[in-house]
Amino acid sequence: MEQIQHKFIDVRGLKLHLAEIGSGPNVVVFLHGFPEIWYSWRHQLVALAKAGFRAIAPDYRGHGLSDPPPEPEKASFHDLLDDLLGILDALDLAKVFLIAKDFGVRLAYLFAILHPERVSGVVTLGSPYIPPGALRFSKNLPEGFYISRWQEPGRAEVDFGRFDAKTIVRNVYILFSKSELPIAKENQEVMDLVDKSTPLPTWFTEEDLAAYGDLYEKSGFRTALKVPYRSTGEDFSLPDPTVRVPAFVIMGGKEYFLKFPGFEDFIMSGKVRDFVPDLEITFLPEGTHFVQEQLPDQVNQLILNFLSKHI
Repeated sequence: MEQIQHKFIDVRGLKLHLAEIGSGPNVVVFLHGFPEIWYSWRHQLVALAKAGFRAIAPDYRGHGLSDPPPEPEKASFHDLLDDLLGILDALDLAKVFLIAKDFGVRLAYLFAILHPERVSGVVTLGSPYIPPGALRFSKNLPEGFYISRWQEPGRAEVDFGRFDAKTIVRNVYILFSKSELPIAKENQEVMDLVDKSTPLPTWFTEEDLAAYGDLYEKSGFRTALKVPYRSTGEDFSLPDPTVRVPAFVIMGGKEYFLKFPGFEDFIMSGKVRDFVPDLEITFLPEGTHFVQEQLPDQVNQLILNFLSKHI
């Protein structure tokens, strides 16, 4: 961890934070989810650098150590796509591998569609590529579904506002590590789904929690709530929604995303390959939503196996 270097680069008027380690011509860029940050890739950064790759993990705008946008409520996936392109240009990176999870998956695949000449391949954890509009989860789930709640302007702000950043991250990590969808009752908030006495997952230490807490204490959650939760309806006007680069999906068998209506069938039926012709999928039976932190050695080896086939 101490070998990881930290820098700030100017991208589209903001100073964005990057964690970086390793050197060489083959570059991997990691895209985090929520409530994650560059730190969620700590195990992968070190492992890939040892294997001869240059590994880079940015904090998105408004996350962690990166500057917030001037108006967080207007942040969008388009901003993150443009920021990613700006990062590659600023670092003079002609082509990279993208590794992503959670809402970073959408960012990685959209970037690969829009800029295929800049992407050698995509690895995603916990979710394959889902074309815009292909699956509409919230319409088939109760009102208390966490995404529906966090899409409601102001509601999550009040819910989160009762706690410090460390407690919010703790609660989300506990919730998202389960195999069931987080759904609150009518008169209950999402944060109240976690009892104070519930322990952290065994693979997530108090030191890890403190690192996340410090980073989100700095940035807050305004941008994180806008993207992805309040930006799901963005129009990308894709002329062809097909991913034309090699792709690899690592799914945890206990990933709660599998409980989204239609999600598991989309994968198991093979429909996902209609949009990603060059696709590999591997399941880790005990893996949860945070599989790269939970089972780092297995995930690292799977990633390296894929990368070695496409460099």
